[in-house]
Amino acid sequence: MARITASVYTSHVPAIGAALDQGKSDEPYWRPLFRGYDFSKSWLAERRPDVVFLVYNDHATAFSLDLIPTFAIGMGERFDPADEGWGPRPVPPVFGHPALAAHIAQSVIQQDFDLTLVNRMDVDHGLTVPLSLMCAGPQGADAAWPFKVIPFAVNVVQYPVPSGRRCFQLGQALRRAVETFDEDLDVQVWGTGGMSHQLQGPRAGLINREWDNAWMDRLIADPAACSRVPHIDYVREAGSEGIELVMWLIARGAMADVAGGAAPKVAHRFYHVPCSNTAVGHLILEDT
Repeated sequence: MARITASVYTSHVPAIGAALDQGKSDEPYWRPLFRGYDFSKSWLAERRPDVVFLVYNDHATAFSLDLIPTFAIGMGERFDPADEGWGPRPVPPVFGHPALAAHIAQSVIQQDFDLTLVNRMDVDHGLTVPLSLMCAGPQGADAAWPFKVIPFAVNVVQYPVPSGRRCFQLGQALRRAVETFDEDLDVQVWGTGGMSHQLQGPRAGLINREWDNAWMDRLIADPAACSRVPHIDYVREAGSEGIELVMWLIARGAMADVAGGAAPKVAHRFYHVPCSNTAVGHLILEDT
Protein backbone atom coordinates (compact mmCIF):
# COMPACT_ATOMS: atom_id res chain seq x y z
CA MET A 1 0.00 0.00 0.00
CA ALA A 2 1.03 3.63 -0.41
CA ARG A 3 2.36 5.43 2.65
CA ILE A 4 3.16 8.95 3.79
CA THR A 5 6.72 9.08 5.07
CA ALA A 6 7.42 12.78 5.67
CA SER A 7 6.10 16.29 5.42
CA VAL A 8 7.91 19.39 4.21
CA TYR A 9 6.99 23.00 4.98
CA THR A 10 8.39 26.04 3.23
CA SER A 11 7.66 29.56 2.12
CA HIS A 12 7.20 30.11 -1.62
CA VAL A 13 8.28 33.72 -2.11
CA PRO A 14 8.31 34.59 -5.85
CA ALA A 15 11.57 36.55 -5.54
CA ILE A 16 13.31 33.28 -4.58
CA GLY A 17 12.49 31.87 -8.00
CA ALA A 18 13.70 35.05 -9.69
CA ALA A 19 16.99 34.93 -7.75
CA LEU A 20 17.59 31.33 -8.81
CA ASP A 21 16.60 31.94 -12.41
CA GLN A 22 18.92 34.96 -12.66
CA GLY A 23 21.89 33.23 -11.03
CA LYS A 24 21.86 35.36 -7.88
CA SER A 25 21.75 32.60 -5.26
CA ASP A 26 25.34 33.20 -4.15
CA GLU A 27 25.03 36.97 -3.82
CA PRO A 28 25.41 38.28 -0.22
CA TYR A 29 21.71 39.09 0.17
CA TRP A 30 20.55 35.66 -1.01
CA ARG A 31 23.33 33.36 0.20
CA PRO A 32 22.05 32.91 3.81
CA LEU A 33 18.61 31.95 2.59
CA PHE A 34 19.77 29.35 0.10
CA ARG A 35 22.28 27.87 2.56
CA GLY A 36 19.30 27.08 4.78
CA TYR A 37 18.13 24.61 2.13
CA ASP A 38 21.47 22.83 1.60
CA PHE A 39 20.54 20.13 4.12
CA SER A 40 17.09 19.83 2.55
CA LYS A 41 18.50 19.08 -0.89
CA SER A 42 20.73 16.32 0.51
CA TRP A 43 17.88 14.96 2.60
CA LEU A 44 15.53 14.81 -0.37
CA ALA A 45 18.15 13.16 -2.56
CA GLU A 46 18.47 10.39 0.06
CA ARG A 47 14.74 10.09 0.76
CA ARG A 48 13.36 10.76 -2.69
CA PRO A 49 9.62 9.99 -2.77
CA ASP A 50 7.63 8.60 -5.63
CA VAL A 51 5.00 11.32 -5.33
CA VAL A 52 4.77 14.70 -3.62
CA PHE A 53 1.31 15.99 -2.74
CA LEU A 54 2.08 19.70 -2.90
CA VAL A 55 -0.25 22.14 -1.14
CA TYR A 56 0.04 25.73 -2.39
CA ASN A 57 -2.10 28.68 -3.36
CA ASP A 58 -2.63 29.98 -6.85
CA HIS A 59 -1.86 33.68 -7.27
CA ALA A 60 -4.58 34.62 -9.80
CA THR A 61 -2.91 32.51 -12.49
CA ALA A 62 -4.95 29.34 -12.96
CA PHE A 63 -7.93 30.85 -11.13
CA SER A 64 -9.21 34.42 -11.19
CA LEU A 65 -11.94 36.22 -9.29
CA ASP A 66 -14.32 34.66 -11.82
CA LEU A 67 -13.81 31.22 -10.28
CA ILE A 68 -12.37 30.60 -6.80
CA PRO A 69 -12.33 26.97 -5.61
CA THR A 70 -11.62 26.48 -1.92
CA PHE A 71 -9.76 23.20 -2.54
CA ALA A 72 -8.64 22.14 -6.05
CA ILE A 73 -6.73 18.95 -6.87
CA GLY A 74 -4.70 18.52 -10.05
CA MET A 75 -5.81 15.34 -11.81
CA GLY A 76 -3.79 15.65 -15.00
CA GLU A 77 -0.67 14.09 -16.46
CA ARG A 78 1.22 17.37 -16.87
CA PHE A 79 1.17 20.90 -15.47
CA ASP A 80 3.28 23.60 -17.15
CA PRO A 81 4.90 26.59 -15.40
CA ALA A 82 2.61 29.60 -15.60
CA ASP A 83 3.32 32.94 -17.19
CA GLU A 84 2.87 35.31 -14.24
CA GLY A 85 3.43 38.43 -16.28
CA TRP A 86 7.12 38.12 -17.17
CA GLY A 87 7.10 34.75 -18.91
CA PRO A 88 7.07 31.24 -17.44
CA ARG A 89 9.91 30.33 -15.06
CA PRO A 90 12.62 28.33 -16.89
CA VAL A 91 11.93 25.17 -14.88
CA PRO A 92 10.63 21.76 -15.92
CA PRO A 93 6.94 20.98 -16.28
CA VAL A 94 5.36 19.06 -13.44
CA PHE A 95 4.22 15.53 -14.17
CA GLY A 96 1.28 14.36 -12.10
CA HIS A 97 0.05 10.98 -10.87
CA PRO A 98 -3.52 10.77 -12.19
CA ALA A 99 -4.26 7.37 -10.64
CA LEU A 100 -3.31 8.44 -7.11
CA ALA A 101 -4.96 11.84 -7.58
CA ALA A 102 -8.20 10.15 -8.64
CA HIS A 103 -8.08 7.81 -5.66
CA ILE A 104 -7.44 10.70 -3.26
CA ALA A 105 -10.30 12.69 -4.77
CA GLN A 106 -12.68 9.74 -4.48
CA SER A 107 -11.69 9.00 -0.90
CA VAL A 108 -11.56 12.58 0.37
CA ILE A 109 -14.86 13.57 -1.24
CA GLN A 110 -16.48 10.51 0.32
CA GLN A 111 -15.11 11.78 3.65
CA ASP A 112 -17.27 14.91 3.09
CA PHE A 113 -14.67 17.29 1.67
CA ASP A 114 -15.72 19.05 -1.50
CA LEU A 115 -12.83 19.23 -3.98
CA THR A 116 -12.67 20.88 -7.37
CA LEU A 117 -11.18 18.45 -9.90
CA VAL A 118 -8.79 20.15 -12.32
CA ASN A 119 -7.58 18.25 -15.36
CA ARG A 120 -5.64 21.10 -16.92
CA MET A 121 -3.99 24.14 -15.35
CA ASP A 122 -0.68 25.95 -15.25
CA VAL A 123 1.15 26.13 -11.92
CA ASP A 124 2.73 29.31 -10.59
CA HIS A 125 5.55 30.16 -8.18
CA GLY A 126 3.53 28.85 -5.24
CA LEU A 127 4.34 25.37 -6.52
CA THR A 128 7.55 25.78 -8.55
CA VAL A 129 9.56 27.74 -5.94
CA PRO A 130 9.31 24.97 -3.30
CA LEU A 131 10.43 22.44 -5.92
CA SER A 132 13.41 24.64 -6.83
CA LEU A 133 14.39 25.07 -3.17
CA MET A 134 14.23 21.37 -2.36
CA CYS A 135 15.59 19.75 -5.54
CA ALA A 136 19.33 19.87 -6.12
CA GLY A 137 19.25 19.46 -9.88
CA PRO A 138 16.63 20.69 -12.28
CA GLN A 139 16.51 24.40 -13.00
CA GLY A 140 16.44 24.33 -16.79
CA ALA A 141 13.19 23.86 -18.68
CA ASP A 142 14.64 20.77 -20.39
CA ALA A 143 15.40 18.98 -17.11
CA ALA A 144 12.92 16.95 -15.05
CA TRP A 145 11.77 16.95 -11.43
CA PRO A 146 12.78 13.70 -9.69
CA PHE A 147 9.24 12.63 -8.68
CA LYS A 148 5.61 12.98 -9.63
CA VAL A 149 3.67 15.91 -8.15
CA ILE A 150 -0.03 16.22 -7.36
CA PRO A 151 -0.84 19.94 -7.16
CA PHE A 152 -3.37 20.89 -4.48
CA ALA A 153 -4.45 24.53 -4.58
CA VAL A 154 -6.10 26.19 -1.57
CA ASN A 155 -7.86 29.54 -1.65
CA VAL A 156 -6.11 31.80 0.85
CA VAL A 157 -6.47 34.89 -1.33
CA GLN A 158 -10.15 35.79 -1.40
CA TYR A 159 -12.20 35.55 1.80
CA PRO A 160 -13.87 33.41 2.99
CA VAL A 161 -10.87 31.08 3.25
CA PRO A 162 -10.86 27.66 4.94
CA SER A 163 -10.16 27.50 8.65
CA GLY A 164 -6.99 26.00 10.07
CA ARG A 165 -9.16 23.30 11.67
CA ARG A 166 -10.67 22.38 8.32
CA CYS A 167 -7.24 22.19 6.70
CA PHE A 168 -5.95 20.03 9.56
CA GLN A 169 -8.91 17.67 9.16
CA LEU A 170 -8.29 17.54 5.41
CA GLY A 171 -4.74 16.37 6.09
CA GLN A 172 -6.11 13.53 8.20
CA ALA A 173 -8.51 12.56 5.42
CA LEU A 174 -5.60 12.70 2.96
CA ARG A 175 -3.59 10.23 5.03
CA ARG A 176 -6.51 7.79 5.13
CA ALA A 177 -6.84 8.12 1.36
CA VAL A 178 -3.17 7.50 0.62
CA GLU A 179 -3.03 4.48 2.91
CA THR A 180 -5.84 2.79 0.95
CA PHE A 181 -4.16 3.17 -2.45
CA ASP A 182 -3.13 -0.28 -3.61
CA GLU A 183 0.34 0.50 -4.92
CA ASP A 184 3.71 0.60 -3.16
CA LEU A 185 4.37 4.34 -3.22
CA ASP A 186 6.43 6.60 -0.97
CA VAL A 187 4.43 9.83 -0.64
CA GLN A 188 5.43 13.12 0.95
CA VAL A 189 3.04 15.98 1.71
CA TRP A 190 4.39 19.52 1.35
CA GLY A 191 2.66 22.53 2.86
CA THR A 192 3.80 25.88 1.46
CA GLY A 193 3.31 29.62 1.88
CA GLY A 194 3.95 32.16 4.64
CA MET A 195 5.40 33.03 6.98
CA SER A 196 4.53 36.49 8.29
CA HIS A 197 4.19 39.11 5.58
CA GLN A 198 1.87 41.82 4.36
CA LEU A 199 2.00 43.14 0.83
CA GLN A 200 -0.21 46.22 1.02
CA GLY A 201 -1.63 48.94 3.22
CA PRO A 202 -0.11 50.79 6.20
CA ARG A 203 1.45 47.57 7.56
CA ALA A 204 3.12 46.53 4.30
CA GLY A 205 6.43 44.85 5.08
CA LEU A 206 5.28 43.49 8.47
CA ILE A 207 7.41 40.61 9.79
CA ASN A 208 6.86 39.04 13.24
CA ARG A 209 9.79 36.77 14.12
CA GLU A 210 8.56 35.92 17.60
CA TRP A 211 5.09 34.90 16.45
CA ASP A 212 6.42 32.89 13.48
CA ASN A 213 8.76 30.81 15.62
CA ALA A 214 6.19 30.27 18.36
CA TRP A 215 3.74 29.10 15.68
CA MET A 216 6.29 26.61 14.35
CA ASP A 217 6.89 25.35 17.90
CA ARG A 218 3.18 24.72 18.29
CA LEU A 219 2.85 23.15 14.84
CA ILE A 220 5.46 20.57 15.83
CA ALA A 221 4.41 19.87 19.41
CA ASP A 222 0.63 20.44 19.44
CA PRO A 223 -0.77 20.64 15.91
CA ALA A 224 -4.37 20.25 17.07
CA ALA A 225 -4.03 23.42 19.17
CA CYS A 226 -2.28 25.13 16.27
CA SER A 227 -5.24 24.29 14.03
CA ARG A 228 -7.55 26.23 16.32
CA VAL A 229 -5.75 29.55 15.81
CA PRO A 230 -8.45 31.89 14.44
CA HIS A 231 -8.06 33.81 11.20
CA ILE A 232 -7.90 37.13 13.00
CA ASP A 233 -4.74 36.04 14.85
CA TYR A 234 -2.96 35.33 11.57
CA VAL A 235 -3.97 38.70 10.17
CA ARG A 236 -3.15 40.66 13.31
CA GLU A 237 0.13 38.93 14.18
CA ALA A 238 1.46 37.71 10.82
CA GLY A 239 -0.01 40.18 8.34
CA SER A 240 -2.71 39.81 5.74
CA GLU A 241 -0.74 37.17 3.79
CA GLY A 242 0.19 35.23 6.94
CA ILE A 243 -3.07 33.32 6.46
CA GLU A 244 -1.16 31.17 3.95
CA LEU A 245 0.09 29.21 6.95
CA VAL A 246 -3.18 27.29 7.19
CA MET A 247 -1.86 25.30 4.22
CA TRP A 248 0.92 23.93 6.43
CA LEU A 249 -1.81 22.36 8.58
CA ILE A 250 -2.87 20.08 5.72
CA ALA A 251 0.63 18.59 5.65
CA ARG A 252 0.79 18.40 9.45
CA GLY A 253 -2.60 16.69 9.67
CA ALA A 254 -1.31 13.95 7.38
CA MET A 255 1.43 12.86 9.81
CA ALA A 256 1.24 9.60 11.78
CA ASP A 257 1.09 11.09 15.28
CA VAL A 258 -2.20 12.80 14.49
CA ALA A 259 -3.63 9.35 13.71
CA GLY A 260 -2.32 7.91 16.99
CA GLY A 261 1.24 7.06 15.97
CA ALA A 262 4.60 8.24 17.25
CA ALA A 263 5.64 11.88 17.26
CA PRO A 264 7.53 12.89 14.12
CA LYS A 265 11.26 13.51 14.00
CA VAL A 266 12.26 17.08 13.26
CA ALA A 267 14.87 16.49 10.58
CA HIS A 268 15.47 20.17 9.80
CA ARG A 269 14.27 23.61 10.89
CA PHE A 270 15.22 26.95 9.37
CA TYR A 271 14.01 30.53 9.66
CA HIS A 272 15.30 33.59 7.84
CA VAL A 273 14.38 37.25 7.37
CA PRO A 274 14.09 39.07 5.20
CA CYS A 275 13.45 37.51 1.83
CA SER A 276 12.02 40.28 -0.28
CA ASN A 277 9.41 41.46 2.26
CA THR A 278 8.65 38.05 3.74
CA ALA A 279 9.80 35.87 6.61
CA VAL A 280 10.91 32.46 5.32
CA GLY A 281 10.17 29.39 7.42
CA HIS A 282 11.10 25.81 6.64
CA LEU A 283 10.60 22.46 8.40
CA ILE A 284 11.08 18.81 7.55
CA LEU A 285 9.23 16.26 9.68
CA GLU A 286 9.76 12.51 9.30
CA ASP A 287 7.32 9.84 10.36
CA THR A 288 9.01 7.46 12.81
